[in-house]
Amino acid sequence: MKKNLVVGIMAGILLVMGAGIASAGSTWDPRVDRREVRQERRIDRGVASGRLTPWEARVLKKEQARIRFMEARMKSDGHLTFRERQILNQRLNVASRDIWRLNHNGYYR
Repeated sequence: MKKNLVVGIMAGILLVMGAGIASAGSTWDPRVDRREVRQERRIDRGVASGRLTPWEARVLKKEQARIRFMEARMKSDGHLTFRERQILNQRLNVASRDIWRLNHNGYYR
């Protein structure tokens, strides 16, 4: 009886601790990281093909750097909330449109 009580209490403690860890949030978001990598690759391909001028590539790379800096600031407290993920995705959407627009504006180097 005493052994069952101890096991039950330990299981309850582990359950509560596990729930706390799961709800604490995480700073790892593979979708945001993958999007950043894909956008960097799109910029590099635009430069290689000549569709992006050096100035345009520099502007786009600075925009990507600002997004990475913003992401680092958001992750600095150890949590990346749902709202912060939304903000990052909105900024990545704007950056993606900028990459497309500059790749298709008709200027070539």
